[in-house]
Formats: sequence, structure tokens, C-alpha cells
Amino acid sequence: MRALFHGPQGLHLAPAPDPEPRDTQALVEVAAVSLNFGELAFRSPDTPAEHIPGWDAAGVVRRPARDGSGPPAGTRVVGFGWSGAWAELRAVDTADLAVVPDAVDLGAASALPVAGVSALQAVRRLGAVEGRRVLVTGASGGVGRFAVQLAALAGAHVIASTGSPERAAGLRELGAAETVQGPKGLTRPVYGVLDTVGGAQLAEAFYRIEDDGVVQAVGRASREPTTIDFELAGTRSARGRLENFNVTAPFGKDLDHLLGLLEEGRLDPQIGWRGPWEAAAEAADALLGRRVRGKAVLDVKESPADR
Repeated sequence: MRALFHGPQGLHLAPAPDPEPRDTQALVEVAAVSLNFGELAFRSPDTPAEHIPGWDAAGVVRRPARDGSGPPAGTRVVGFGWSGAWAELRAVDTADLAVVPDAVDLGAASALPVAGVSALQAVRRLGAVEGRRVLVTGASGGVGRFAVQLAALAGAHVIASTGSPERAAGLRELGAAETVQGPKGLTRPVYGVLDTVGGAQLAEAFYRIEDDGVVQAVGRASREPTTIDFELAGTRSARGRLENFNVTAPFGKDLDHLLGLLEEGRLDPQIGWRGPWEAAAEAADALLGRRVRGKAVLDVKESPADR
């Protein structure tokens, strides 16, 4: 098979051995993958050259898991794993797989795992948000656009924060009641914050939560450290809290829920860049340069079920 590698020379396609699934894993013929800022921006320099990266992929089950779990051969699926997605074949734990409805495009499904599930779990961890003000920072990115939609579906008054007015385009249509350029643009405190930026924006957001408010620190797109002046925070918020968010596996049930919303037309995958995986370097450059509104999707091949 071929796989997409992320080496010193950048992203490039090269031959790779077929994966050998464990008993709990299905072998999936990959049709599409989506790129995430984190897997591109925070690659470890110690990563072995033969390592196949990639978290999100959708395709068709070629061989089901030997233990009998998961869907049968020929089933359209989307799945998550911390590696191996950027390849023509992928071994995926069946607990991290979900069946893709016939009406849902596999490329759209591939956008869901890390960004969609992270947003879903982060919204849940805010608790009850119906009628409450929720700020989403980095709202124009992959996680941010899902977070805006899911918080709005949960009944929140969503304020979408972006780096520029241009990046805010389309966010009101997704459910944002307001848009601002950074937390300093807030006119009054918020109950919840879903922060995907980190750095100074995370600190500014923390200073602007209500007494019982909560911040979920979801991402670090700024690639900057965060310094919080708790004395300053104490003058503005008496009991607010800051929580470090980490997405939790297995993904299967959450993916199934998101696919249902996608099928019903209640969730938009917000694919801002799509093309063949031969153009992966172009997609990665656009994503890292913040020129993609939402998700970047690479088509690996046309799946048998989509022909």
C-alpha cells in the first residue's frame, strides 16, 4: 500500500507495509482522511521515519475484526486512532469505529473524529448551558466550528471569537449569536469558555467568566504558553475554574451521535479545503497558515461503496 509520511522534507507519499490488525481491530480501506492542526504543528522530532501518522479516516471495512466485534466487510465506517490514518489501509479498534449512513459522504464523515468528538465532549463538560453565555475561541477552526454548532444545539447563547472579522464569516449561520475578535471584545462575562487557542487568549477568557463559570482548555493553536494572574482574576471572578481538557476514547458512541446529526442536517462538517492526498502538502500549509475555515479533507481514493 501507499501511505503519507511526515518527515523532515515535509509530507510525501511512499510505499509502506500493510497493517496487521489485532483481534479487536477491523482492516479498513481508506477513502478519505482529515487533517488536524495538532498532528501537523506538534509532531515530535523523535518520531521514527517509518511511522504512519494520522488520527481521522473514513472508508470501507475490508476485513472485520477476528473477535467478532464491529461491522462486517463492506460496511462504510469512520474511525479514530492516534496513528495510521494516512494510508490506503488502516487497522482500527472496533470501539473507535462508527457506521456511516448511506446519505453521508465519507469525506464529510472523516472530518468528525478528533475535531467533532473533542467539541462534543468539551461542550458536555461545561454542564448545562441552556440559556447561558458560552464563548468559543478559535471559532473559525475545525474544533471551533463544531463547538459553535454543538453549543448552540445545547441551547447556549454562543459568542464566537476569531482573529479577524473575515474569519468570522459563516459563524452566525452555524448558530453563533455574537462574534468578537478575541475575549477582550466581550461586553459582559460568560458562563463557559471552550478555548482552542491557549496563550494570552486563554488568560483573557479566564478573566471574563462568571463566578461559577468554567473554562475548558481544549487546544493550543497559538503555540504560546499561558500565564494567568490569579490576583487579577480574583478581582473579576470569585469562583470560576479552569480545566485542562483531553478528549477521551473510545470514540465509537460519540461518532455515532455526530453522524446522526450529520444525516439529519443538524450538523455541518465545515470542510474548508478538499482535494486529493497527493496535494497534502498544500492542504497542510493552508491549515497551519490559518487559511482554512474549518476542516481540510484529503481524498485517498473513491471507495467501492461510493462508486
